[in-house]
Amino acid sequence: MDKVFPIIPASSKSLWMIAAIVGVLIVGLVALLGLFTYLGYSARHIRFEVSPSGLRIVGDLYGRTIPLQSLRLVEGGRVDLKRSPEYAPKWRTNGVGLPGYQAGWFRLANGEKALLFVTDWRTVVRLPTTEGFTVLLSVADPDGFLASLAAAAEAS
Repeated sequence: MDKVFPIIPASSKSLWMIAAIVGVLIVGLVALLGLFTYLGYSARHIRFEVSPSGLRIVGDLYGRTIPLQSLRLVEGGRVDLKRSPEYAPKWRTNGVGLPGYQAGWFRLANGEKALLFVTDWRTVVRLPTTEGFTVLLSVADPDGFLASLAAAAEAS
């Protein structure tokens, strides 16, 4: 006849540890879901506001205000990243790189540091700054945007 010897039941500490780990995982998943929801929303709702004080980028984690005097408007303009691959993002250093949406800090193919808010690679406004980086923006009306920046620069 075989004899069976059961294990001594584990203390409730192990159950609490499992519950804590599961709780942390659930909180992490909810946080990730919130982050991806925000990224999806911001990819469609970023706006670029031009005023005499500068360019204000609103609606994204990487949004900021860039003073007008920091923008080198003469060197900027429209660019098609498919035809000018030297300005295309090559390395993401701190940002979001999803198909059809790049936002945040990148290194371009030409080595420049750049702040991107790009959804359409064919319609991009490139704005070098005096602060050591270039801004690349997908603007719905690039010519109107550039004209507005030029008018704001003349007014200040």
